[in-house]
Amino acid sequence: MLVGSRKALYQIDLNKIMFKLFIKFCVKDLQIKSVMFSVILCLFYSTSIFAASANTIIQTAENDVANIASLQRGARNFVNYCMACHSIKYVRFNKLQEALELTEDQVKNNLMFAADKIDENITNAMSINDAEKWFGQAPPDLSLISRSRGTDWVYTFLKSFYRDDRSSSGVNNLMLPNTSMPHVLWELQGLQNAKFASTIRDEKIINNFANPDEFQKFEFEYSGTLTPSEYDQFVVDIVNFLDWAGTPERLERQSLGIWVILFLFVFLMFAYLLKIEIWKDLD
Repeated sequence: MLVGSRKALYQIDLNKIMFKLFIKFCVKDLQIKSVMFSVILCLFYSTSIFAASANTIIQTAENDVANIASLQRGARNFVNYCMACHSIKYVRFNKLQEALELTEDQVKNNLMFAADKIDENITNAMSINDAEKWFGQAPPDLSLISRSRGTDWVYTFLKSFYRDDRSSSGVNNLMLPNTSMPHVLWELQGLQNAKFASTIRDEKIINNFANPDEFQKFEFEYSGTLTPSEYDQFVVDIVNFLDWAGTPERLERQSLGIWVILFLFVFLMFAYLLKIEIWKDLD
C-alpha cells in the first residue's frame, strides 16, 4: 500500500512538472509566433513597396545550382564579362575546381587571369581609386548578390538595360534606375529602347522617359550576336553561378540533410521505445 501511495505521489508531482513545462512552452511559443508574424508582415510590406517603386515585371530565372554544366558556363561568363570590375571575394579558385568538377589546369588556363595561386580568393584587378574615378563609385562585390537581391532580380536586371543618351554610359536600367554600370553584354544582347507611357497634365503632354512606373515595353534598335533565347541562357548561367557562389556548400548541405533526417527518424524510434520501457512501471 505504501509503495502504491509513493507511486501515485510521484506520478502527481511528475504531472505537475509536465503541466508547468507545457504552459511555459506555450507562452514562449506564442511569443516566438508573434515575432515571426511581425517579421513576415514587414517583409511583405517591404516587398510590396519595392514592387510599387518599379512597375517592372520580374522575370523568373529558373536556374538550377545542381546543373554542373550551367555552373561551368556561368563561371566562364562571369570571368570574361564581369570580373574586370566585380569580385566574389568569399570564394576561392580551388573551390571552383572542387565544386564545378574542373581540373587544376582548366581553372588556371581558363579562369585565373588576375591570380597566381589556386587557393587565392576571386577578386577583380580594378583598383578602388580607378573605379571611383571612372564610375563614380566602386563596383560592389557579388558574392552575396543573389541572396540579398534574389536570382530573379539579378536575371531581370541583366535583361533590362536600354538606351538612354542622357546617361554617361549611354544606357539605363529599369531595375536600378540611373545605374552607373554600363551594359557590358550589349554586343551579345544588342541595344534595346524602352517605351514609356505619356501623361497629360495641365493640357500638356508629359514624357515619362526613364520612369519605371510608366514602362510599357522594349523594342530592339539592333540585335546582338546572340539570339534572344541564347542570350537568356547566357544570363541564366551567370545567375546560376552567382547563386552558387552565395552558398557554395548548398548541395553538400542538402545531401547531408537527408542523412540527418534519417538519423533523427531512427533516433525517434529508439526514443519512443525507451519512453515505453521507462513509463511502463508507472502505469
